[in-house]
Amino acid sequence: MPQPTKSDVHVNRPLTNISLAYIQSRSDFIADQVFPNIPVTKQSDRYFKYDKDFWFRSEAQLRAPGTESAGSGFTVDSTPTYYAPVYAVHKDIDDQTVANTDDPLNAERDATIFVTQQMLLKRDKLWASTYFTTGVWNGGTDWTGVSGTPSTNQVKQWDASGSDPVSDVTKAALVIQQQTSYKPNVLVIGPQVLQVLMNHSVVLDRIKYTQRGIVTLDLLAALFGVDRVLVANAVENTSQEGQTGAYSFVFGKAALLCYANPNPGLMQPSAGYTFSWNGLLGATGLGHRIKRFRIDAIESDRIEAEMAFDFKVVASDCGLYFTSLIA
Repeated sequence: MPQPTKSDVHVNRPLTNISLAYIQSRSDFIADQVFPNIPVTKQSDRYFKYDKDFWFRSEAQLRAPGTESAGSGFTVDSTPTYYAPVYAVHKDIDDQTVANTDDPLNAERDATIFVTQQMLLKRDKLWASTYFTTGVWNGGTDWTGVSGTPSTNQVKQWDASGSDPVSDVTKAALVIQQQTSYKPNVLVIGPQVLQVLMNHSVVLDRIKYTQRGIVTLDLLAALFGVDRVLVANAVENTSQEGQTGAYSFVFGKAALLCYANPNPGLMQPSAGYTFSWNGLLGATGLGHRIKRFRIDAIESDRIEAEMAFDFKVVASDCGLYFTSLIA
């Protein structure tokens, strides 16, 4: 045997120019992209809501000479509230581990990215459970995809022959506009729905004369008559630690068509708002902060992430939810 051997002259060490980590892209999370964010200084408060019925009814009358004009008015509801609970997660970095860490590992950097990912995923899951679900929009009446012939409040599933997603969305837009006078401007879809749309014959036929003939989100937005099409790509592992990973998309085979006010203000409707509590010391306008502090009792530094927010459906008639769009 030749001496020295390969193992004698080289000791394996970690590479410093690559490492592997499954970090979801910031753009995969859509919770802060759909509805307007309203920074608030207090954790809870009220807001006013004008009764829509009065504003869509005209009580103007002919006025005879020498008589009073017809009287009218409206009501204001002061009972709607928000409450922004604090969500938090931390990772401890103990001194012994830090002292023994090899390059390119960086305990503080890795912990910061980790807790940030935890919070982004939590926020998208809460967004989906609040907005991207049945029984919330359009007076609780959703439009359901079916494999057979659609009836009332149903559409042909978009992966079935004979379906027409463009017609379905534009019809739903008219429902929202008729109820509110506002045209929906955002369509939120899951990644599986996007895949179907990108290969749908109706969509491909309508874009075949565009410059490249390739389906993009901008082209889909133009086809559906909205300003934006957003794809919710967040993925979660639903298994417990120690079990085999069970991965799935947070947002299912569904779509939400809604009006999200681009300029929120007084006397302005929007399907939803995010109330973010920025009154916490160091919190951003999204109610988010990262803290690093020492815990001498366990000889560790703690990296902690916090978010304080409330997702509110403030005008349910400004949205319509499509469920079971794919078989």
